Amino acid sequence: MKRWFAIAIAGLVCGAAATQAAQVGLITIDGAIGPATASYIARAIDAATAQDDECLIIQLDTPGGLVDSASKIVESFYAAKIPTVVYVAPAPARAGSAGVFITMAADVGVMAPHTRIGAAHPIELGASGGAEKSDDTMKQKLENDTAKFAQSIADKRHRNADWAKSAVVESASITAEEALDMNVIDFIAADLPDLLKQLDGRQINGKSLNTADATVVEIPMNAWERFSQLFLRPEVMFVLMLMVIYGIMGELSSPGAILPGVVGAIALILVLYMSAILPVNVTGIVLIVLAVALFITDVFATTHGVLTAGGIVAFFLGAMMLFSGAAPGFGLSLFWIFPATILTAAFFVFVVGKGIRAQFNPARTGAQTMIGQTVTALSRIDSAGGRVFIEGEHWNAVSATPVDTGQKVEITGIEGLTLKVKPKTN
Repeated sequence: MKRWFAIAIAGLVCGAAATQAAQVGLITIDGAIGPATASYIARAIDAATAQDDECLIIQLDTPGGLVDSASKIVESFYAAKIPTVVYVAPAPARAGSAGVFITMAADVGVMAPHTRIGAAHPIELGASGGAEKSDDTMKQKLENDTAKFAQSIADKRHRNADWAKSAVVESASITAEEALDMNVIDFIAADLPDLLKQLDGRQINGKSLNTADATVVEIPMNAWERFSQLFLRPEVMFVLMLMVIYGIMGELSSPGAILPGVVGAIALILVLYMSAILPVNVTGIVLIVLAVALFITDVFATTHGVLTAGGIVAFFLGAMMLFSGAAPGFGLSLFWIFPATILTAAFFVFVVGKGIRAQFNPARTGAQTMIGQTVTALSRIDSAGGRVFIEGEHWNAVSATPVDTGQKVEITGIEGLTLKVKPKTN
C-alpha cells in the first residue's frame, strides 16, 4: 500500500514538474518590417526550436514594410518545426501592409481587442529592384502578383482568401472583431496570459499545445540584428549619401586632406550596399547628382546664384523622391530633407566654392604677397628712389609720381630689391 502511494506521489510530482517546465518563446516586433526583422524572426524560430518551446509568439505592431522581407518571414514560418503564433498587440496596434502577410501566414493568428489589420496594397517594387513608380502595366503586374501571394497564404492557413485579395487590391482594413468574424484570424486575446490560456490544448500539426501555465521566455535581438535594424534605414542611407558628397568634394577642394576622401569612399561603398536592399528611387538619385553639378558649375560661372538656386530646388526634389515609392515605415520625412538641403547649399557656397577658387588663384608667396598693400613713405619717393618700411624691413621704392614723406603709397610691383609704388588716392 505504501509502495503504491509513493509511486502515485512521485507521478504527481513528475507531472507537476513537467507542467512547470513547459515554456513558450516570445519576440516583439514594433516598427517597419525590413531585412533585420526577417533575420531576427528566422533566428528566433531556430532558438525556440532548440529550447523545445511549445511555440513561438511574435507580438506584432507594424505599419508595414518591404514585401521582400515579409516573403522571407513567410518562408521561415512555413519551414518552422514548432508552431508560430502572431499576436497583434497591444491596442491600438496594427498589422499593416507587410504585417497582413505575416499575421495570416502564422500557424495561429491572434489580435488584441481594438487593434486592426489590412491595407496591404503594394507600393514598392521589392527590395532589390528599386522603388520608382512604374507605368500602369508594371503596377498592375505587381498588384496581381502581391494579391496572389496573399491568397496563397490564406489558402495554406485556411483563412479568408477573398479578404486577403481585397486587402491588396482595395487596401481593405478591418478591426480585430471584424477579422475574427471574417475568418482572417483564429481568435481575440485580451493580453498575453489570455493568449496562453486560449492556445492551451490547440492542435497544430499533430501537436497539442501545453501553454496554460507555460513560462514565457523572451528571445531578444542580438547585437548585429539591433545594428542592422538601425543601419538599414532610409535616414541612415541619406546621411551616408551626404557624407559621400561632402567627403569627395571636400577632398577635391582641398587636395591632400586625405580624411574627407577616405570618409567619402567608405560612405560610397555603404550606400551602394544599402541601395541593393532599400527601395531607392533612381530619379531621386539623378536629381541629387544634378544638384551637385549645378552647385559646382556656379562656382566657375557668373550666374549670380541662378545655378545655385536651381541646385537647391533639384536637391530638395531629389531628396523628396529618393524613397517616394517606399513601403510604409521606409519613407524620408521633411525633418531630414529641409536641414540637409540648407546644409548642402551652404557647404557648396561657402566651403567648396572658396576651396576651388583658391586652387585657381595665382600663386603668391614671399615678396609677391606685398603687391597691393598700402604703406607709408619714410622719405620722399620719386623716380630716383625713396624708402618704405614693410613686413619688418626697409625697402627701396620708386614712383613715377613724386610722393612726399608720410604720404600713403600702394605697392604695384617689385623689381629685384626695389618696390614700385604709386600715391594712394583714397
